[in-house]
Amino acid sequence: MTTPSGSNGQEPPIPELIGASPAMQRVYALTRQVAQSYASVLLLGETGTGKELIARAIHRLSNRAAAPFVLVNCGALSESLLESELFGHVHGAFTGAIKNRTGRFEAAHTGTIFLDEINSTSLLLQVKLLRVLQEREFERVGDTQTIHVDVRVIAASNRDLWQLVQEGKFREDLYWRLNVVPINIPPLRERREDIPALVAHFLDYYNEHNERFVLHLERAVIEVLQQHNWPGNVRELQNYIERAVVTAEGDEVTLDLLPESIRGGPKPSNLQRADLASLTREVVSRGLAEAMEDDQELHQNVVNRVEKE
Repeated sequence: MTTPSGSNGQEPPIPELIGASPAMQRVYALTRQVAQSYASVLLLGETGTGKELIARAIHRLSNRAAAPFVLVNCGALSESLLESELFGHVHGAFTGAIKNRTGRFEAAHTGTIFLDEINSTSLLLQVKLLRVLQEREFERVGDTQTIHVDVRVIAASNRDLWQLVQEGKFREDLYWRLNVVPINIPPLRERREDIPALVAHFLDYYNEHNERFVLHLERAVIEVLQQHNWPGNVRELQNYIERAVVTAEGDEVTLDLLPESIRGGPKPSNLQRADLASLTREVVSRGLAEAMEDDQELHQNVVNRVEKE
């Protein structure tokens, strides 16, 4: 099943990015533009919006594409472990340091390092990150030898970094070093017209990986998905589609396969089968041109198109 992800504007910079909404078109354009530069990039957006995919797209489109892309989740490690992970350490630097270890910055030399959830770093570690950004040098933990690196830095935050600066939780000088080119990734609730294409993509993916053949949707399913507020964004939608594919008894995603939390309220009385490929071609290819900015009108437009199938 082929999804027309960008048929009404720019094609997504990498195939993994799905969506043709105006909000994503702006992201695609800026992604391509900054990829050709050496500037630091700050990706801003809620959890599950696809910040890592944008970071990978910037790397793949840059002149560093043949060099390493190194991902570090700053929120997943304690301060001491994160420092060692980023900068490496030498034998005996701390208990358990039984041999020298190369850090992520060193591993990313001539390539790109992606610092996800940089908002979770401590003020002390932020000082060391600032030095790498300014001087392109650092020392391994427990060592005095300075290491020089050529690395592009892309950072991401799921919180408002400027607010953290105002609260004294994030260094202002580091903020300005990172925030050379900010890219705001919209939450799924602000690009609901991309939901059918995303559903088609995840349906294809999980059918293939689970050797299933779930090819249809009840008409009510897209309506319910359009109404949901998506606090977990694309990652939440991905979770629901994977669950539906795995638990479906036939070849159809039915309303009862969705979590009760998103299918509450009265259910439509006429639940017929809708072929997902046809639905996606109709909704995504036309781009919902007549839909207004208002979410409710956009939702109603999708529902009307589904009812006409």
